[in-house]
Amino acid sequence: MNTPRNIAIIMDGNGRWAKQRNKGRSAGHKEGVKTLKKIVKAAVNLEVESLTVYAFSTENWKRPKTEVDFLLTLMKKTMRNEVDELLDNGVKVNFLGRKRNLSQSLIREIEYIEARSNNNKNLTLNIAFNYGGRAEIIDAAKKIAKDYKNGQIDLDKLTESYFGSYLYNQNLQNIELLIRTGGDLRLSNFLLWQSAYAELYFADKFWPDFTEDDLKMAINDFKNRERRFGGLKDGDSNA
Repeated sequence: MNTPRNIAIIMDGNGRWAKQRNKGRSAGHKEGVKTLKKIVKAAVNLEVESLTVYAFSTENWKRPKTEVDFLLTLMKKTMRNEVDELLDNGVKVNFLGRKRNLSQSLIREIEYIEARSNNNKNLTLNIAFNYGGRAEIIDAAKKIAKDYKNGQIDLDKLTESYFGSYLYNQNLQNIELLIRTGGDLRLSNFLLWQSAYAELYFADKFWPDFTEDDLKMAINDFKNRERRFGGLKDGDSNA
């Protein structure tokens, strides 16, 4: 089995990493940004086509306001500071998620980096920000209902592929390998539609400690699995 083309990562454990070192959670988030930079470069070198990362969920608004404000500010600064390096590495940046609740200044940064990187080909970096898998499906259903009301869609012809075109990014292909760091064994409402047949890989390391070698280990594990997509492998009985 070849290297997975579409990888997703739940970057978990920043806060616990910081706590182990008697630091504030903000220190963990800053270190997590450094790790993301390393993993993006590694993904380019490994010729991964698409990397989707969970940066801020719709549920993260429930965290203390000081932490939320820090995360929003960190995202804005990171995009502006890293845009040139991303461009140099041929990385195209897309954002997945709801823009409501985001400040106009953050939205401008999002639109700026998307426009600047639009023609890059080496890797597509999808940043899920203010994102929830259920929210994405609900928003798609609302768009379909609106188009049906306006006579623009025949529900009898609605297929999985057609439904997928209503998601936040219709160009995001099905996830082949989904990695979660931090030791927890759950999806946390991430890419529920796109990960229907993803291979799941759970790493005990907190995200700031995740390395290129860990990424390679996850990819090698993927290569050793047999993907059936609900079918049977050769030689299996029908029993």
